[in-house]
Amino acid sequence: MTVHHPTAPGRLRTAWHNAHAPVPGVPRWARIAAYAIPFVVLPSGLWRIMTVVFHIGDDDTHGAGQIPSWLPGPVYVVGLSIISELLAFTAIGLIAAWGEVVPRWIPLLGGRRVRPFAAIVPAALGATVLTVLWTAAFATEMSGRTLQGDPLPADYPTKALHGWQLAFFEVTYIPLLLWGPLLAAVCFAYWRRRRHVH
Repeated sequence: MTVHHPTAPGRLRTAWHNAHAPVPGVPRWARIAAYAIPFVVLPSGLWRIMTVVFHIGDDDTHGAGQIPSWLPGPVYVVGLSIISELLAFTAIGLIAAWGEVVPRWIPLLGGRRVRPFAAIVPAALGATVLTVLWTAAFATEMSGRTLQGDPLPADYPTKALHGWQLAFFEVTYIPLLLWGPLLAAVCFAYWRRRRHVH
């Protein structure tokens, strides 16, 4: 009789699934919202990386003038994209086991229960900031004016984009309007599920 042992990729896939699978009591809508968050952030990150790889726009598109002179624009752009995606991925913790018990591999804290408000407060603040930030950015962009009512400055990043580049930029950034509201919905579901835990 042959015993089949799972391959390393199979074990990794199983471990990944078990770590990020929803815990009992998570409503279907919250599951969908949590899994959607990394995907609404992904297009803008891919766009930013494309600006570096294919030299789309000019240096202002890469954040020049807004970052320290010692930090190369491409490093900033790629780093910002990776950090944004990692932050978006933390929403999965609001529906998965690692949002309730700290994973054992984390030093000092591994295996401890997560106090609900240790997750609720950052998620709620993040949802608020993201909603305000991206709504304001979109309104500013569409009106061609700053929040103070002045015309957008000549070095505003999208001023360097035209035609298909500008259209592609808009299409990749519009999903970011959903990041804050989706996070708020998942945070609400987490709060409802764990509000009686002390």
